[in-house]
Amino acid sequence: MERVGVVSDIVIYPVKSCRGLQLEEAEVVQFWLVIKEDGHMVTARQEPRLVLVSVNSKNGHLILNAPEMKELAIPVKTSKKNPVKNCRVFGLDIEGRDCGDEVAHWFTTFLNSEPYRLVHFETQMAPRKCKMIKTPFRPIDEVPYSDAGPLLVISEASMEDLNTRLEKKVDLRYFRPSITVSGCRAYEEDTWDKIIIGDVEMKLIMQCGRCILTTVDPDNGIIDRKEPLETLKRYRMCDPADRHIQKSAPLFGCYFGIDKIGTVRVGDPVYKIIEC
Repeated sequence: MERVGVVSDIVIYPVKSCRGLQLEEAEVVQFWLVIKEDGHMVTARQEPRLVLVSVNSKNGHLILNAPEMKELAIPVKTSKKNPVKNCRVFGLDIEGRDCGDEVAHWFTTFLNSEPYRLVHFETQMAPRKCKMIKTPFRPIDEVPYSDAGPLLVISEASMEDLNTRLEKKVDLRYFRPSITVSGCRAYEEDTWDKIIIGDVEMKLIMQCGRCILTTVDPDNGIIDRKEPLETLKRYRMCDPADRHIQKSAPLFGCYFGIDKIGTVRVGDPVYKIIEC
């Protein structure tokens, strides 16, 4: 093993497209998803103000806050009396248990939208198979509501390099990594095939193709539709051989599959496994 960096930040995103929750250590995460009444997912691509919803957990409850909204607490363990919804995430079927009318009304009111609902992914439900989403994923890689991979890793140096090219600097909240790594070169994470952090073993699946969600300002929920995406397109496009996977999306950050579960902590060294 070769030490290549240190974990400088851990952020989880319990509710898809809402604000991340910064942690000192992470092990297992629950997942929630905002959907339309027909089950199709709703993200900040359609509703940029979702990034203004902060999420926390206390005393067995999911705590939601948003500007000009009363704080709402709902049970982490959704009642089995609530119906299970058939949902669609990036064209693939997945289930979610409905979290009730109160939280549905809360999201609909805040977004001033058509009726939306919140669903919860439970451990006994079948996750989406990553290989059905992107070609490089392995049969063992599974995700519930995440875009295309269990973990997204970005280095601080990559973020610093991008900011040297931007007129208006941005931070990593625009890119929503699970794990941020310091102490390595810019884009070095692209070259890590297998890494170990704490007792977690991970396998590089693919680089992350970035979309219009990266242009949503996390402070005000306003979508720019240009930066930092346009700058990334000038220097971070994929190899032509991978265009059938990434299409016109620039690359920033890497998806890792999990080969051995465990706990990751801020300050943990990151080791690259070197195959002899």
